Amino acid sequence: MKLSDASDRFLTYLAVERGLAASTLEAYGRDLAVLVELLADPDIAEVSPSRLRAYIQQLEKRGQAARTRARALSAVSQLLAFLRAEKLLDHDPLADITRPRQGRRIPKVLSQQEVEALLHAPDESPLGMRDRAILEVLYAAGLRVSELVHMTLSNLHLETHSCKVEGKGRRERLAFLGVPAVEHLRRYLEEVRPRWVDDDGRGRVFVSSRNPGLSRQAVWYRIQYYAKQIGIARKLTPHVLRHSFATHLLEGGADLRVVQEMLGHADIGTTEIYTHVSRKRLHELVDGRHPRGAT
Repeated sequence: MKLSDASDRFLTYLAVERGLAASTLEAYGRDLAVLVELLADPDIAEVSPSRLRAYIQQLEKRGQAARTRARALSAVSQLLAFLRAEKLLDHDPLADITRPRQGRRIPKVLSQQEVEALLHAPDESPLGMRDRAILEVLYAAGLRVSELVHMTLSNLHLETHSCKVEGKGRRERLAFLGVPAVEHLRRYLEEVRPRWVDDDGRGRVFVSSRNPGLSRQAVWYRIQYYAKQIGIARKLTPHVLRHSFATHLLEGGADLRVVQEMLGHADIGTTEIYTHVSRKRLHELVDGRHPRGAT
């Protein structure tokens, strides 16, 4: 079997069996297409350690950062593991190859004061009421934007301040909402949503005046709009609110395992990055406010 055919078979497995998002599949596809190109599409039995070392060197010559090379090698590693599981390969050509080392990227977060300003930025118009509900839910539950836009009314339980969401890998979890988020959600659902759509309460929670659904891009645009209104010049995405949710929980004394569960992380190692953010912010606070600090 040619490497290109094996790659196609692996991508089909990721889509059908594991249910990965389209954007994730595209990223895998791009990385594996480069692998096929640089190795000149050999038979999979000919994918040797020496060829993979040459592949890594070619990525370096293209000027790819260590983080990008590590991601590409992760895709290759998963492809090879799939081929071994399918009995199409009897060894791991990557076993003795040193992977590129990558630093952990610290996520950007907002201060609690910036979050408060952002939450109060929308006005009292129907659009503003919907946007306030969106901001409150993103921050209160730490949702991914894809989880927010696909949230349905049938999975929303305001009486218990909770909602069921589907995260990565189609893993479902229960997300919890604070009192402000529930209040603004209820107001939007009672005063705004019925004006825009008539679906007998079966559709998505968040809609627009012209559409029974809302795109991720639309949410991103609205957050950027309010960020500029309150004077935040740096790039602000829905994921920054998720990062801020996790960081503020840890700063408030929440257990790391609890934060992992609330974020829907399969691996606690993914959640641990927020402990670094929390420590960094504490150091900044000491340096800026303590009489024996740096300033």
